[in-house]
Amino acid sequence: MEAFDNFWSTAVDLAWGMPLVILLIGAGLFFTLVSRFLPLRSWRHSIDIMRGKYDNPDEPGEISHFQALTSALSATLGMGNIAGVAVAIAMGGPGSLFWMWVAGLVGMATKYFTCTLAVLHRKKDDLGVDQGGPMYYLEVGLGKWAKPLAILFAICGMIGCLALFQVNQLSGLMESDYGINPIVTGSICMVLVGVVILGGIVRVGKVTEKTVPAMFILYVLSSLIIIAINYQQVPEVIYSIFSAAFGGESLVGAGAGLAVREVIVTGVKRAAFSNEAGIGTAPMAHGAAKTSEPVREGLIAMLGPFLDTNIVCTLTGLVLLTSGVATQEDGVVMTANAFQAGMGIAGRYVLTVIILLFSITTMISYSYYSLKCAKYLFGRKIGQQYVYVYLVSLPLAAILDPGTVVNIIDTCFALMAIPTLTGALLMSPVVLRATRDYFQRMRERAISR
Repeated sequence: MEAFDNFWSTAVDLAWGMPLVILLIGAGLFFTLVSRFLPLRSWRHSIDIMRGKYDNPDEPGEISHFQALTSALSATLGMGNIAGVAVAIAMGGPGSLFWMWVAGLVGMATKYFTCTLAVLHRKKDDLGVDQGGPMYYLEVGLGKWAKPLAILFAICGMIGCLALFQVNQLSGLMESDYGINPIVTGSICMVLVGVVILGGIVRVGKVTEKTVPAMFILYVLSSLIIIAINYQQVPEVIYSIFSAAFGGESLVGAGAGLAVREVIVTGVKRAAFSNEAGIGTAPMAHGAAKTSEPVREGLIAMLGPFLDTNIVCTLTGLVLLTSGVATQEDGVVMTANAFQAGMGIAGRYVLTVIILLFSITTMISYSYYSLKCAKYLFGRKIGQQYVYVYLVSLPLAAILDPGTVVNIIDTCFALMAIPTLTGALLMSPVVLRATRDYFQRMRERAISR
């Protein structure tokens, strides 16, 4: 087991470094600039799409725009927002939160480009159903020479989209607070998730469209209450975030005195795990949307990083830093301590409910991603059997070392980002042409009315 842990510790050090950070942030900045700040200019239109104004049940695809967004958000709104932020602050200090903000903002444009491509270059499976995602837009959009990149993405996606982190953190909290054996927690998760995911993406979409808005609102309101209780600490915390981001002394955790490079890498790494912009998971969900307008799906997809990182992760960070518990337990237990410090024992119970919702919905969406990668590699019939590997991995993940789990996911996400962003950068002119064409038609339609 020690050799297993050491392997992934070495792998994550090789995969994550400034080159990958530059790729993620640089690509996001590039997409933001060449689109002329599209996320800022088109957010109202994106909201209209989310509200269902342009839904057409007769268009190709499997789920609605809103279901595609909630399916993607159910994967990103999860332990990355609760435990991931705690891990970032423990490892990189408060300055890591600033770089999470940066990654979230530029990630909006990244998701626009990657999710537009996911619909623009879909490929029918052997049942005639349109399938989308980085592996498909690499193969269809760039041709045979890009097939190795598509295969790399699918292999890493099969492993990286196992819900190891979610089960591991949830079982840790259940054992810490209620004395429940981790294997029991993992086994219950296996049964609950199995009931949903065996019904495919349509059932996943129906479940997430109901649960994601509820858990989002519950978490935001609870966090705001704790921040309001500790409002006197907010100015000092904000100052510490900015000062530590650029080399000032970090105030908490193992981040004290960290080099700026480590703070940046930690922030971007945890943002990538949280909002997954540039990783390539969301394009697999949005690629299943019922639409014949690729740009329209890209516009709704770009809302994800802002909601996930710039709102939810910010709230978690402020809760942790204003409560004064950020030097204690690592991961989800640290966040639970912060909620208890702010709201008493009721806060811990509220967070437990939220964690259960976040964890289960993420496990559900991750199963779709993992299975989609398996089907791409092995075909629909054989790839579908990977669902049982996914389910069995849930109780096993409960007993793995938390550090090893983080290293496995971070390594796979890093290797998924390379083909995802390579394809998106090379095909950015295609997205820009589609964008100009779409908005031109929208203007003409408005004038004709």
